[in-house]
Amino acid sequence: MAKAKRQDSGRSLVIVESPTKARTISGFLGPEFFVEASMGHVRDLPEGAKDVPPDYRKSGWAELGVNVEEDFKPLYVIPKEKQKHVTKLRRAVKDAARLYLATDEDREGEAISWHLCEVLKPEIERKQLPVHRLVFHEITKEAIQKALQSPRDINEDLVRAQEARRILDRLFGYGLSPLLWRKIRAGLSAGRVQSVALRLVVEREQQRMAFRPARYWDLTGLFQKQNDGQFEAKLILLEGKRLPEGRDFDPTTGQPKDPDLAILDEAAAKRWADELLRYPARVAEVEEKPYVARPAPPFITSTLQQEANRKFGFTARYTMQLAQSLYENGYITYMRTDSTHLAPVALEAARETIAALFGEEYLPPEPRVYRTRVRNAQEAHEAIRPAGHPFRSPEELRGVLPPDEWKLYELIWKRTIASQMRDAEGKRVTVQIAMGPARFHASGKTITFPGYLRAYVEGSDDPEAELADREVVIPPLVPEEEVVCQLLEPKGHTTQPPPRYTEATLIRTLEDMGIGRPSTYATILDTILSRNYVTKRGNALAPTWLGMAVTNLLKDHFPELVDYQFTAQMEEELDAISRGEANPVDYLRKFYFGNENRGLKELLEKKIGEIRADQVNRILIGQPKGEGPEAAPIYVRLGKYGPYLEQGDRRAPLPPELLPDELTVEKALELLRKAAEEDKPIGFCPQTNRPIYVKTGRFGPYVQLGNRRDGQKVRQVYLPRGTKREDVTLEQALEWLSFPKKVGVHPDNGKEVFVNIGRYGPYVQCDSETRSLPPELSPKTITLEQALELLAQPKTSRRTRRSPEPLRVFTLGENGERVIRVMDGRYGPYVTDGKTNATLPKDLSVDALTAEQAEELLRQRAAQQAGATGRRKRRARRST
Repeated sequence: MAKAKRQDSGRSLVIVESPTKARTISGFLGPEFFVEASMGHVRDLPEGAKDVPPDYRKSGWAELGVNVEEDFKPLYVIPKEKQKHVTKLRRAVKDAARLYLATDEDREGEAISWHLCEVLKPEIERKQLPVHRLVFHEITKEAIQKALQSPRDINEDLVRAQEARRILDRLFGYGLSPLLWRKIRAGLSAGRVQSVALRLVVEREQQRMAFRPARYWDLTGLFQKQNDGQFEAKLILLEGKRLPEGRDFDPTTGQPKDPDLAILDEAAAKRWADELLRYPARVAEVEEKPYVARPAPPFITSTLQQEANRKFGFTARYTMQLAQSLYENGYITYMRTDSTHLAPVALEAARETIAALFGEEYLPPEPRVYRTRVRNAQEAHEAIRPAGHPFRSPEELRGVLPPDEWKLYELIWKRTIASQMRDAEGKRVTVQIAMGPARFHASGKTITFPGYLRAYVEGSDDPEAELADREVVIPPLVPEEEVVCQLLEPKGHTTQPPPRYTEATLIRTLEDMGIGRPSTYATILDTILSRNYVTKRGNALAPTWLGMAVTNLLKDHFPELVDYQFTAQMEEELDAISRGEANPVDYLRKFYFGNENRGLKELLEKKIGEIRADQVNRILIGQPKGEGPEAAPIYVRLGKYGPYLEQGDRRAPLPPELLPDELTVEKALELLRKAAEEDKPIGFCPQTNRPIYVKTGRFGPYVQLGNRRDGQKVRQVYLPRGTKREDVTLEQALEWLSFPKKVGVHPDNGKEVFVNIGRYGPYVQCDSETRSLPPELSPKTITLEQALELLAQPKTSRRTRRSPEPLRVFTLGENGERVIRVMDGRYGPYVTDGKTNATLPKDLSVDALTAEQAEELLRQRAAQQAGATGRRKRRARRST
């Protein structure tokens, strides 16, 4: 009876994705509404055969989760961790008089609403419940009320487009990934956009590997206008020939592209510096032009990720986590968008703020309207901006928002305000100075009206300081006027390889190519980093040898699937489906089966037997000059324990911190020679006559007795921390190989007590009990009494036993309120802020670590722990 009463109460159920969004919306709705969260998607394709219902498991397509034999019909299942929650939503529907689906306004949100309808359909049909779709750009009271006044139906075209995208990604990933497992390594993955992003990173590294630097010189002069200011000018012409710039050299040879250039070496530059001072200097040309600089449009998802990466070092994933929180708590508009449009209410709020803070003179006559630059723009229909009217200023929210959320909000606020301000205006002056056979060039810039630069400068934290830096003042000059050359300074230059991508520049490149969508960039970057296809050096993205091998396999055997234009065309096809202009089944059939059976299915069947694992697992570095074994080609080969060098029969491990463009032929030969030295014994054991080696392993240098060629067991003992391989003598090696040593017999249990040296240092052992030796005790001199005293102490964790002294300390924040320490842990160095610990990657040394990298490692680890905690809680709830 109580349930029937609730059904007749007229309460409406609103379903959103997250609890945070539910709490915020609940505050804007009256008692006639109640809000539940779907916790994201409630249905998806099965992850594997175990998730497939028994009735379908014998089908040939069951593991794929898509019935390719019947128009690519997807098999949707409710994940086990969502089943209890779906039951809760079904009970909520039974108690509702109306159902409002208020999921996000993009394709994913539309699909979540559709899946909710499908899952809740029995309850909806039984009650004949009215179902409405609510769409809003911001979570404010006004926006929610407006959405309630004009609900709409679910957009089936958007749902079909999202479904086609999901199926396409499943066909691509589940088709290619098993091939990578068989040919390279288990656990690898390929993806429709992920593999193209990886290709970009790999090809940039290959350009760096092929790069050959060039060295060239020029002159910089310091000139003085009589009774006025000084200015600098650069030599551009000498004896009628143009001086080169970096772009004038071939990056693969280091040679000039144009032979008719005045190329100076250091000696020639110094000689000309002395000689030109004999000539008078006069102004040959003066040109003055006005210029106008326009503000950047308000943020879309990709530009927000790029700018947050440039300004704060935030990853794309972290930026989206912060933006999601800001959106769901009602501070900004929806954060997954590629539209630069601002609603009239936002334009009004921005113009009011500009007039109040900067004055009417900073307002353009009419609001600015921006055209979206992104190819195939879709998703949400408004830019990312502060929510509400009027906009809340950053100062209002200082201390209210967590520090990083506040930084991002301030960035969004500044960009939005600046986008509606007047242009910056100024003038540019270029001057040419003649000195005998030479011409010098100077350029200056002055700002006459700062306009939007007062509020925001891309890549800058301080607009006022940036304004000062942007001005280069040249004193007033006229042609034929004489000036005084006070100094000519030779300057050497070296051409630089193309820079590696950062997260910001990679996102920008993908966006310009029309590859990927706002909601996918963070996931793409996460995937190529977590799969160890790409690593970070500072803020730059560099491929690993594994990433290079995966890209080479895909480029050589599936070139169309990682072709940039083909991938962008796939995005256009999916966009056409979202607009109702294309049939998803026709497109999926063409992709999978192809024309005349030349689609992905046949290609995979053909290539599985064609691709040789021994070929795809090696990467050519180069071939040394000369003859003999040392002139054989050098390869990097992927092994079970990591990449190593191979040249004929010679092998050498690769240092984990060595990036591909740093491995030259010369460096490879050096590593091979070093490995060969390690293969030479430093002596022989006097008792067994077996050879003794000093080698370097994954955990540092170690002494080895034997070489496996004699059929006997090899013994290995790691050297004490801080010992260098090259300093080890035969006597020391024999001493360490003498361990474990018997110290005596335990008086309580009659068991023998030994001292030994392990991977983590010396320790004493009695039966199964072990204790590490403190630094003041030596394994060579420890007595039975000292060993018994150690064994009597309570066993502590290795972390507790290690020295608490940090290896490095970073102090962050304006007042040093945040401290990050680098500590020495059981599995190597790690960073900690007192709450979260994160191990340093193998390719990042303690000395090379920056504060930004330390912060990023902690952010990623915190995100992983949050996800793991959620999974544990779900498992615990299921078990109760």
